[in-house]
Amino acid sequence: MTDSNTDIAVVSLAQPLDSIADELGRSFEQYGFAVIRDHGIPQELIDRAEALSKEFFALPDDIKKAYHTPGGGGARGYTPFGTEKAKDAKVHDLKEFWHVGRQLPEGHDLAEYMPANIWPAEIDGFRETFLELYAAFEEAGGRVLEGIALHLGLPRQFFAPTVEDGNSVMRLLRYPPLEGAEAEGAIRAAAHGDINTITLLLGAEEAGLELLTSQGEWKAVAPPEGALVVNIGDMLERLTNGRLRSTKHRVVNPRGEAAYRARYSMPFFLHFRPDYIIETLPSCIDLEHPENRPDAISSHEFLMQRLREINLA
Repeated sequence: MTDSNTDIAVVSLAQPLDSIADELGRSFEQYGFAVIRDHGIPQELIDRAEALSKEFFALPDDIKKAYHTPGGGGARGYTPFGTEKAKDAKVHDLKEFWHVGRQLPEGHDLAEYMPANIWPAEIDGFRETFLELYAAFEEAGGRVLEGIALHLGLPRQFFAPTVEDGNSVMRLLRYPPLEGAEAEGAIRAAAHGDINTITLLLGAEEAGLELLTSQGEWKAVAPPEGALVVNIGDMLERLTNGRLRSTKHRVVNPRGEAAYRARYSMPFFLHFRPDYIIETLPSCIDLEHPENRPDAISSHEFLMQRLREINLA
């Protein structure tokens, strides 16, 4: 456990949720971030997924680019270097990535919002492993949302129907090794907030993830090995009228030898259902100034608005 007033919470999901909900919620209010141990995603599955991710990114560029869908907004398959940039950033981020989304049965009501997945034929076991990891991420995310609901004084299962069949996306991410004197401390992903409900990140043990505190200082996020870093996205900030913070964060290159290695990570962007209306929770309305809240908007409409801002739509 951490000092409850001074740092990002590190909590175990093996504990009863009502015993950790307020520590979790306090961390999300203060920092927008928390660290989760005992999250239930098997280490064997994580290791397998990391190996397959590296195997895919090691393929020749022309093979990887065959899985890129121009005009697809990067929703599925491969997105090459120099495509995505942070909102208001002048330059594109130094990364390539692969997206796995929800597998919906044919004829599903929400199929129009979620394109079919693309799978690389060159990598054995890729589809099975990442569908398994997607489901495990979703389960861990559901537990975190239960803790958030308890902290907000909502029924424990409040968020379950809001994220059921949500447009959640798992990203396999590779930052290439940098070269030269400028590599140490270089910015690999510019400061940005996440669009979605909550993000769960595997692979943040490699130094470099930093969040912007409310005092305007960059603070390193350093989870123990195997832990998940969880942060609040813009959709949940909007739903809670800013009570839970969607904090700007960035990835900087570490100092020393690690500066010259590739960096891999796997964030899971957990989303509301596309048809869920994000409307301020009654408990998060300022009774003295009830007009001080964002307009209601569907999660799909909000997503499209934001994707246009970051060059992906």
